[in-house]
Amino acid sequence: MENLLSQITWWHWLVLALLVFGVEMMTGTFDLLMVSIAGVLTAVFAAVVPAGWQTQFVVFAVVSIALIIASRYVFPGMRKASPEHPTLNKRMASLVGQRGEVTREISGGHGQVKIGDTVWGAEAAEGEGPLAVGDVVVVASTNANTAVVRKA
Repeated sequence: MENLLSQITWWHWLVLALLVFGVEMMTGTFDLLMVSIAGVLTAVFAAVVPAGWQTQFVVFAVVSIALIIASRYVFPGMRKASPEHPTLNKRMASLVGQRGEVTREISGGHGQVKIGDTVWGAEAAEGEGPLAVGDVVVVASTNANTAVVRKA
């Protein structure tokens, strides 16, 4: 084992850093990123300073621990998941509150409204009378893939 460890060179540290970085990309822990950076710094140290494997392992351990501790205090926001926008990937929910124009009369059921550059199936909100072509409406809510509208 001693013979195997004595053969460690700078490129071994670089390979370790790349492997740990790959695992970090799959897990997203942020701690492994610091360990990967420590591996790169240890590779630089091993290339510049002729030191034994024990010294290289100590440098790796000290730099890893220092970077992990520093990252927790310097970059605490990096660990928090960013909140998802409430209408992200919810196309119908993003329509609520938008104005549109009736393109097919809405009476006794369904019709159509044009909101932006898209025509949507629509129904009148409860308590709304028939809506004629050309009426300006506001989307009050959605029901499946149908906009529920009321007169603006």
